[in-house]
Amino acid sequence: MSTPDIRVEKGHAEPEEVAAITAILLARAAARPAETAPVHRGRAKAGWRRLEREPGFRAPHSWR
Repeated sequence: MSTPDIRVEKGHAEPEEVAAITAILLARAAARPAETAPVHRGRAKAGWRRLEREPGFRAPHSWR
């Protein structure tokens, strides 16, 4: 193992500090449930509009 798993980009971290950060990251990874699937919440309305169904003029100040 020649390359470290965690690298300090700026500053100088003591081995104890790197060990503390590693312990926190491992604890958070272990606490996360493994079998949860992300919930996809679809839109109730389409994000696009058919141009032939739009009125001919839209005011420049409208955000619709």
